[in-house]
Amino acid sequence: LPEDELSRSSHSNPGKSLVNGIKTNPASNNPKSSLSVPMGPPVYVDLAYIPNHCSGKNTDPEFFKRVRASYYVVSGNDAANGEPSRAVLDALLEGKSQWGENLQVTLIPTHDTEVTREWYQQTHEKQQELNIMVLASSSTVVMQDESFPACKIEF
Repeated sequence: LPEDELSRSSHSNPGKSLVNGIKTNPASNNPKSSLSVPMGPPVYVDLAYIPNHCSGKNTDPEFFKRVRASYYVVSGNDAANGEPSRAVLDALLEGKSQWGENLQVTLIPTHDTEVTREWYQQTHEKQQELNIMVLASSSTVVMQDESFPACKIEF
């Protein structure tokens, strides 16, 4: 909407405002609760990249309930910014426990971090119960005089 139409629409609807074109109630301080996204069936994919380097800013159990992957890639390697986030790794366990089917899931960390190691050790029994396997990030590929962690995935 042009700016003048946006301001008119917010004046004509007292107590309501527009966020990304969706009417919301400003009385709610939580934008997630004010934007209602209809629940649909879960999406099944082979491979999913956990958003935002596995930061807890926008990934929660709901992501793992809705996006059901055979493989999840965890790329975070910035402890100062909470990447990867322990809360997101725990959200995977919570979300997967709601699937109602025990499909094999493989978690692929691209970096060996203390957060990932501690989570792996502390939740190993729960991972086994939920049929989650965590790949070690010990494989490397050398290309053009550079080496980097790698993992081969076959579908």
